[in-house]
Amino acid sequence: QVQLVESGGGVVQPGGSLRLSCAASGFTFRNYAMHWYRQAPGKERELVATITRGGAITTYVASVQGRFTISRDNDKNTLYLQMNTLKTEDTAVYYCNVPGAYSAYWGQGTQVTVSS
Repeated sequence: QVQLVESGGGVVQPGGSLRLSCAASGFTFRNYAMHWYRQAPGKERELVATITRGGAITTYVASVQGRFTISRDNDKNTLYLQMNTLKTEDTAVYYCNVPGAYSAYWGQGTQVTVSS
């Protein structure tokens, strides 16, 4: 069974940092690209970062470019999102997701609150 468990969120002041983790199981993690999404209250889920299977290629939405870094450890079946210089507009629930056949599987997400 595909399982995705996000963790690492919390409350932080503007300019602060957090590192999110996504523990994946139920599929061969190393064979799949991975995505980070976020969803603010009343808003649609937004794709914020992507990473290829081996981690060689990453992409970011413009609003986080230069501040966030997506990475993965295929030996640990874990996806990461390092978030630096956080802004109030980064406040959202953050989710990891597997594009393609497993895209319907979502974890609980982890809440990131950036408060001024």
